[in-house]
Amino acid sequence: MDGATLQARIYSGYTKAAQRIGLLFDLYRPTSSNNPTATGNKLATLLASFNNENFNYKDPNKYGNALWYGIFDGAQTKVGDYLVGASGTFFIAGMQPLLPILCVSCNHTINIVRTTQQNAVGAIGYGGDTPTNETPIMTGWPASILIGGRARKNDVNLPGDVDYPGWLILLPAYPGAQIKTRDIIADENNVRYIVIAGELTDLGWRIQATQAVS
Repeated sequence: MDGATLQARIYSGYTKAAQRIGLLFDLYRPTSSNNPTATGNKLATLLASFNNENFNYKDPNKYGNALWYGIFDGAQTKVGDYLVGASGTFFIAGMQPLLPILCVSCNHTINIVRTTQQNAVGAIGYGGDTPTNETPIMTGWPASILIGGRARKNDVNLPGDVDYPGWLILLPAYPGAQIKTRDIIADENNVRYIVIAGELTDLGWRIQATQAVS
């Protein structure tokens, strides 16, 4: 038996298991950097089940962990696809040969913009970040945002001040959409984060950010 045949049998087994224990999820595939779960991006509805990294259906997931193993028909899906159902929204981070399908649970929907600072001299008016000098990079993307990474010190240092928290953000990669240091991320609650570093991996973007405070 070769690897391709074995992979097909693994996905066939996932499909049969999902038919027994799965719930209905809509499958979406991004077609642009805007709103990957738009109606026009829906490919199918399939049965899926998600389990924690122990893969034993005994232990619940714990705080600070966005990673899940997906059990569904992998022959229909690709890395970067979204599965949206009553129990949550997930994106597929990894479909490595002969290994479990790695998924990420999304708890926010984000927009990413890049600011353009003025470089002229003289009386040019306000030179900070405003909506008029923000260029959209990715819009309407479900993502995971969890506490993590490096906090930023509050320079004011008043008695009641605290450091600005660090955050770890995971989302799929999309061709041509590059995330850079100092890009701004805003979630559906208009909480804003400043990108400290963005690492593009074979599992998508892993971003370290700090909360923006004006």
